[in-house]
Amino acid sequence: MDITNFEIAVRLVLALVLGGLIGLERESMGRPAGFRTHILVSVGSALIMIMSAYAFSDGFTGRYDPGRIAAQVVSGIGFLGAGTIMREGANVRGLTTAASLWTVAGIGLAVGSGFYFPAVLATFLVVLTLVVLNQLEWNYLSTKHEIMTLLIQDTPGQLARVFAVLAKYDVDVFNVELSSDDAGEAKLDLEVEISQKYSRVKIIEDLVSTPGVKRASYM
Repeated sequence: MDITNFEIAVRLVLALVLGGLIGLERESMGRPAGFRTHILVSVGSALIMIMSAYAFSDGFTGRYDPGRIAAQVVSGIGFLGAGTIMREGANVRGLTTAASLWTVAGIGLAVGSGFYFPAVLATFLVVLTLVVLNQLEWNYLSTKHEIMTLLIQDTPGQLARVFAVLAKYDVDVFNVELSSDDAGEAKLDLEVEISQKYSRVKIIEDLVSTPGVKRASYM
């Protein structure tokens, strides 16, 4: 069974587009595996599937299973996904990105084998899950806490100024850890829950512009 160069090009370009759509969402969330990574995984998976299905079939008289090479993609992508998973204290981040990479590999395999409709439908469902269900999870289901770290001047009234900014954005504080040094500075670790109504970037900018706050970040 032969495949034309045009059809090969169509499959690879479609894999690029579908993988890129999912990668764009991950990139917008600032994840380590974003736009280009998802494209590479999708296109690479499609190419491997094309090679597995067509490259070794001509003139081969023995038993041939085109799924054996493609099956290694699913196993191999686990190593790439593991690189996106990070543990921060009691929290584990990157599981969704790892799952999206694994799914993109499946989409690439589907495109490479010519199953266009399942690939397009799967891409739509994945984007729907990442964008729409993410908001539903945060608004109605999520009780996740984040760690906010600040470097502040160790002066009277400094904590009050910090908490005044947090109160303006309806930030709930569950735990406070303060450690001072001899240089007149203090490290402030806050376990917080932040409403999705407000931008995290805006909160950080407001905190940094507060007198006595030298640095602020999320973990």
